[in-house]
Amino acid sequence: MELVKVLLDSCVLLWWWSEPDKLSPRVTALIKDASNAINVSAATAWEIATKHRIGKLPGAARIIEEWEHRISLDRFTEVPVTASHAFRAGTLPGSHRDPFDRMIAAQGIMENAPVLTPDAIFESLGAQRIW
Repeated sequence: MELVKVLLDSCVLLWWWSEPDKLSPRVTALIKDASNAINVSAATAWEIATKHRIGKLPGAARIIEEWEHRISLDRFTEVPVTASHAFRAGTLPGSHRDPFDRMIAAQGIMENAPVLTPDAIFESLGAQRIW
């Protein structure tokens, strides 16, 4: 398998940690391959915390507490949200309103990293997608 740089969608990160059977074989292989650069957006942390706060992810308290340890253990790299990412996310085409999806798509585009996600909306936002 060739070396690739990818960005995980929030659902893919959560499934990797708790329900890996939901991942496609291709995504699982990419994440497991230690030679690949696996990136996680800071927007994913924001999304998880937000969804936990509003009750959509009731079991996420432990993920939030163990975030840095889990990211390090899995050798993932955090991608910070920059002003350039924010401007790109805000100006992406289309009517999709989810700010987390828009940010992850913008980061995928700007960091030249396909997004690992089952969600085809990322393609309509202009990001490359692998599933």
